[in-house]
Amino acid sequence: MILKKQVNNLLNQSFRILPLNGAVFFFSVGLLSIAAISSCGKEPIKQPEPKYPIQMQSVTWDGSAIYLVKKNASVNPEVKISFSQPLDTNSAKENIKLMFNGVSSVEQNVSFIQGDSTMVLRPKSPLRFFAKYTLPIPVTVKSRAGVALDKHLTIQIRTTYNKSPKFSRISKEDLLDSVQRKTLRYFWDFAHPVSGMARERNTSGDLVTSGGTGFGIMALVAAVDRNYLTRNQVVSHLNKMSDFLWTKADQFHGAYPHWLSGSTGKTIAFSTNDDGADLVETSYLIQGLLTARNYFNQSSPEETKLRETIDSIWHRVDWYWFTKNGESNLYWHWSPNKGFVMNMQIRGWNECLITHVLAASSPTHPVAANVYHNGWARNGGMKNGRSFYGVKLPLGEDYGGPLFFAHYSFLGIDPNGLSDQYANYWEQNVNHSKINHLYCKNNPKNQAGYSDSCWGLTASDIPNSYTASSPTNDRGVITPTAALSSFPYTPDESTKALEFFYYQLGDLIWKEYGFVDAFSVGDCWAANSFLAIDQGPIIVMMENYRSGLLWKNFTAVPEVVSGMKKLGFQAPYLN
Repeated sequence: MILKKQVNNLLNQSFRILPLNGAVFFFSVGLLSIAAISSCGKEPIKQPEPKYPIQMQSVTWDGSAIYLVKKNASVNPEVKISFSQPLDTNSAKENIKLMFNGVSSVEQNVSFIQGDSTMVLRPKSPLRFFAKYTLPIPVTVKSRAGVALDKHLTIQIRTTYNKSPKFSRISKEDLLDSVQRKTLRYFWDFAHPVSGMARERNTSGDLVTSGGTGFGIMALVAAVDRNYLTRNQVVSHLNKMSDFLWTKADQFHGAYPHWLSGSTGKTIAFSTNDDGADLVETSYLIQGLLTARNYFNQSSPEETKLRETIDSIWHRVDWYWFTKNGESNLYWHWSPNKGFVMNMQIRGWNECLITHVLAASSPTHPVAANVYHNGWARNGGMKNGRSFYGVKLPLGEDYGGPLFFAHYSFLGIDPNGLSDQYANYWEQNVNHSKINHLYCKNNPKNQAGYSDSCWGLTASDIPNSYTASSPTNDRGVITPTAALSSFPYTPDESTKALEFFYYQLGDLIWKEYGFVDAFSVGDCWAANSFLAIDQGPIIVMMENYRSGLLWKNFTAVPEVVSGMKKLGFQAPYLN
């Protein structure tokens, strides 16, 4: 009776008319309560579906939220796609399908949860490893009320690599042998048939490279010492190559172009203004030739001839000319058509220490020591001294730059115990390598695949381009030569990388001439390319790690010893 009286009072109140400025309003109180009271014990009244556009709220892949891209994704996923409204389930099934390479749809099991507002997708079979998929969520998806999705969205999916071992375990020494042997094929089986020089890359055809050839010469010296090739085979090959360089190849004041035809020796322009001498590439070539001159020291006519031709090539290089005849700087390029128009001074710290050592060491056209101190070292301006990941970096840019800085000059120059007024060079190269490794291990940009075992940033191919990768230019691409050529500096870290590259990624990156140039776990990309300047340092620096062979032979060259002393270097081998 009390409840009925309260209801009647509410009803009476709801129809009172209140005049306000001549207007009449109905003031209703308690109708909601009446509705609630009247529905006691009955089903709630179903509200109509909203008519505003449906929105996608989230996507998860095995519980991990994603938006536009999912990298290193599992191949047996549970995918949940949540929306702001209940779905028309038939519309969702028809329009939301995981696509392989954007073309063929993946067979999938589909269910719906959370009042049909979340779609759960599970592939019927595992996805492909290291493959690209898309998950389109188009505007044709409808809500249960028939309203379309507010915007189209396509999510890029990149699946992980197959983590099962690809090869049976072998000893570390056997693995090093296997890598050196297979990588050597680039400079032996793939050498240009006319000149014997190294092609720039495996797709270069007739185009050969002067600097990469120098690296290849040092690799061939290692091959003889390891009995991969016979001494006579390599001497014959090097005689053909050196004859071509002496008599046929274009040279400009004794310096060679970066690229030339392996058949005719004519210059192939590297760029519009770079159609003549490249002094840095020439220095890599001379480094290799002088190493071979010292190693092939027997009195046979073939080895005597090789040494004489190498001397002729070495003595012809007019290093002094590249100071513009007297400046305190070496210049990288000279064009027979445009002169020093590129005007690029060779200043440190980078990969060009070998250029200054050889320029100071020349018995015929040397440069003065001030070119090294004022130009290259910038009177100390190349010093760094800051620490990164707790590791002090003596020279160069922050974080050290690409790792080839620690390799190219030091294929021949032995950094053990080497110092001058600017740095201890063993410390420089070890610390640079450690910083590169620690950057990848810490992975501040959260790049897919980076780890304690998957590391190494240097110049290489990247998807659709080429770049000098480093901690300050991190494109998510790992280059095997970076970690493998660092063996002398970071043996433990490089061993982990070698084993990871070979055993875990061997099906993707272990190919005809050893490890491919680069790969990206995040982009499901592995290069098809091999580059001379990346393959060569792998063989040479592995050999320096194992035996010090190339260091011993280059630093035994009398002219080099004199030149390094002239520049103020100190090392046990200079005494």
